[in-house]
Amino acid sequence: MNYNIFDRTAPAMPKPSKGTEFCKLLLSQATKDMRDSLVPMAIPALSAHLTDVEFKYCDNKYYELCGQMGHLIGSSGIGKAQLTHLVEAIMRSFRKHDEFEYQKLVDWQRQVKTRGANKEKPERPDVCFWFPPADLTNAAFLQNAIALEKMGGRTQYLNLPEVEMADRICGGHKAVSQMIRNIYDRQRAGALRATADGVTGNPILRTNITMSSTPEAARAFYKKDFTNGFFGRIPFAYKARSERKGVIPRQGAYGENFLSRLDEYLLRLDNCKGRFEVKPLNKIADQLAGEMVNIADLADDDTIFELSHRSIFAAWKKGATLWILNDQNWSRSIGDFVIWFCYYDLWSKVQVFGDMFKGADAPIDEVQKSGPKNMLDDLPNTFNEQQLEALRMNLGKSKEGTNHQLRTWKYRGFITYNDQTALYTKTDEYLKGN
Repeated sequence: MNYNIFDRTAPAMPKPSKGTEFCKLLLSQATKDMRDSLVPMAIPALSAHLTDVEFKYCDNKYYELCGQMGHLIGSSGIGKAQLTHLVEAIMRSFRKHDEFEYQKLVDWQRQVKTRGANKEKPERPDVCFWFPPADLTNAAFLQNAIALEKMGGRTQYLNLPEVEMADRICGGHKAVSQMIRNIYDRQRAGALRATADGVTGNPILRTNITMSSTPEAARAFYKKDFTNGFFGRIPFAYKARSERKGVIPRQGAYGENFLSRLDEYLLRLDNCKGRFEVKPLNKIADQLAGEMVNIADLADDDTIFELSHRSIFAAWKKGATLWILNDQNWSRSIGDFVIWFCYYDLWSKVQVFGDMFKGADAPIDEVQKSGPKNMLDDLPNTFNEQQLEALRMNLGKSKEGTNHQLRTWKYRGFITYNDQTALYTKTDEYLKGN
């Protein structure tokens, strides 16, 4: 295991090196304290540039790289707005396209108004927006999805400065869960929808979304959605509050030199077409699957195991995007980032929502005390069955599960048992790995 998702300290982002030079460029204008959070949050915007691209996953199925999402969580004033600055730099070509489309609508509306009541009105032009505004309504979102499908299946990208904006786009909070699941799984909208102009359709929802909020707003937003698959589909990037400093962080300017270098990478995304299988990337996904089951066993927590499936898949998609940005070449550094993406997502979930996995609801500063824990870390290097039993009961777990957990830890190679002393001892392999 590479990182400890139960620790209060965030998993440290790998240092960009050969194959991930783009990440260094991406962060060059951000403040130092926000850099770890911005890398995973920027990739949905980058992936929106991809069309007609599929990658083969470990399950032997091909997947598009649309449906990528991210939720940036941090206290007010912590610097979340830096994501918007970075996104605007990445999406300049989308903005330019949308300005042209918007002008087509303005011209059409002007013609409609100038026609007399008895004269035939001009037909509404075919328009589609690649980077719609954050206050998009549900009807407009679906109409845009229909138009994008007609125009060749482009991905629309949405950046929501407040997570509650998703309610408006999805048609109310009760509809958010189903809509997000359809977006993540690249499903159709689920029903024939009528627009204001009488157009109906059931488009594939090729959409990438990023959201931002405070921890409190995030907990309220997902409170009732921990078991329906919606919560697990969202990769999170949590920025914990740092120590107080009497210094205003300095951001860089996304100037011409930065934009010129950025456009060289964006061109690689725009030009990439076809089906690909990146075997080293899939090997990393398989490696993560083994590590995730170990983590779930250490915490004896089924929720973490279930969440890890989609954390791996989301990290895999990010890795595929980095592979394209590296001119379709693999590097060890890309693999390091994929592993980190997965752990950072799970760490963020545990830190912000851990206590809610079992139905509790505590203030944010108490979450880490009542969420999932690596129980083996809370035991001495040599311990007996009664100590684990007492720990389990203190965490609200059953006494009866003690023997099963000990057998699992022995099978995983975390501990050994001495028949003469009836004591369990952590293995050197486990201690070195932690």
